[in-house]
Amino acid sequence: MRGAHALLHTLVDGGVDVCFANPGTSEMHFVAALDGVPAMRPVLTLFEGVATGAADGWGRMTGRPASVLLHLGPGLGNGLANLHNARRAGTPVVTVVGDHSTAHKVHDAPLDSDIDSVAGTVSRWVRRSATAADVGPDTASAVAAALGPPAGIATLILPADASWDDGAAPARVEPTAAAGRGALDADTLEAAAKALTGGEPCVLLIGSDAALADGARAAARIAAATGATLLAETFPSRSERGGGLPAVPRLSYVAAAARRQLDGAAHIVLAGARSPVAFFGYPRQSGDLLPEGCDVVTIAEKYGPASTALQALADLVAPGTRAPAGPAGRPALPTGELTGASASAVIGALLPDGAIVVDEANTSGVGLGQATAGGPRHDWLTLPGGAIGYGMPAAAGAAVACPDRPVWCLAADGAAMYTISALWTHAREGLDVTTVVYNNAAYAVLRAELAQVGAEFTGDGSGAVARRLLDLDDPTLDFVRIAEGMGVPARRAETADQFADALRAAAAEPGPHLVEAMVPPVVR
Repeated sequence: MRGAHALLHTLVDGGVDVCFANPGTSEMHFVAALDGVPAMRPVLTLFEGVATGAADGWGRMTGRPASVLLHLGPGLGNGLANLHNARRAGTPVVTVVGDHSTAHKVHDAPLDSDIDSVAGTVSRWVRRSATAADVGPDTASAVAAALGPPAGIATLILPADASWDDGAAPARVEPTAAAGRGALDADTLEAAAKALTGGEPCVLLIGSDAALADGARAAARIAAATGATLLAETFPSRSERGGGLPAVPRLSYVAAAARRQLDGAAHIVLAGARSPVAFFGYPRQSGDLLPEGCDVVTIAEKYGPASTALQALADLVAPGTRAPAGPAGRPALPTGELTGASASAVIGALLPDGAIVVDEANTSGVGLGQATAGGPRHDWLTLPGGAIGYGMPAAAGAAVACPDRPVWCLAADGAAMYTISALWTHAREGLDVTTVVYNNAAYAVLRAELAQVGAEFTGDGSGAVARRLLDLDDPTLDFVRIAEGMGVPARRAETADQFADALRAAAAEPGPHLVEAMVPPVVR
């Protein structure tokens, strides 16, 4: 058996049966072998960042890795930003990167590069198959490494000769030893219980799997019984919301607002979240968001068994306490001007039952959390890594993973342009993705960041030159025409009424749609 066949059979036997791909010449042996392995579903993307982002969306929704096929070092480089996001989300991904044949490496051909080093920046496991006989065992190890614990990115570098040579055989995936994953430290739980019940202000900060239903209910029980302030990390990789589940507010992205949320806390208990820090450093400001003197107790590390730890802690400090139900009801449909706030109300009023929301709305998404908290049960995916351009690709992956559920992708205009070619994959695969692009003709979040820097850095004080780097209105972007050019039906909405009509029309017809929502920027 050739190496490429062994790789594909091992992936499929290990539960990895989707491959998001942007292949090149060195991967043609993998591509050719696909006809002999019908259980593997290949999904073509037009840009490597779409392939890696789609694998992230797939993995978040299934808990299983997809595979990604990339072309040499430049292909890996193009996919790196969304691999960074997947790493920060703790998503399982198996990345297969083709390379020149071993004999050709000595020639330093134009596409040759140090793939191993680049892959190491985002991967928890990296290996290069030396021969065809190594491919099966190496692939099995990659799948096991991606599954964890903790889950993460495993990168297998596949030289062309290891792919085309005979002498390979599939291998069985042996799960990585999970020693300690399910074990809870009794002393740490007791310390957390003491912090929560000692009468001093306490914050319970949750993340990872604690943002799913069971973890959120346990955290809400603890907060109800102890009076602790309950917060989720700023960008949870996946939250389960609505349908009566506890509504857990998130720590603000804005450092000053986050400090107000944490102000006065004597203790902070971490469950699947890291100790809070600002996203960026600013002149004469500390990046550490902890109040001075605040004690930290970690009952589950980031990517650890946070839900299990919270349920054990709830049994200690909140026996007999039930999690309070979340809010019920939707906002009324607004009319008139379309703004970020009114768009959020429309989404809250019309969000379908069982939806998966991929949120990259950025500044235009103010109010989305409150508007949707009382709606039907749904999942919410956010951007833990902060590298924009994940929304449309992740929506593709989520839709492939859950074909029976509607996916709503809420994308800011600047972020959308990073990976706009994902729309072509939405159309090609017939995915039930409704994409909302908030067109405010600006990188509004960067306008806010520019204001943080202060007039001392803007020359004459006007910042006119700097602001031109943050404006997207010269020329004006037309997302309706862009979408239609890639096979996705599209409409423009300039009022709240038009926005509601467009979302209803998209929901009534299967397949991909795009709605361009013309909204003013929140930062001018």
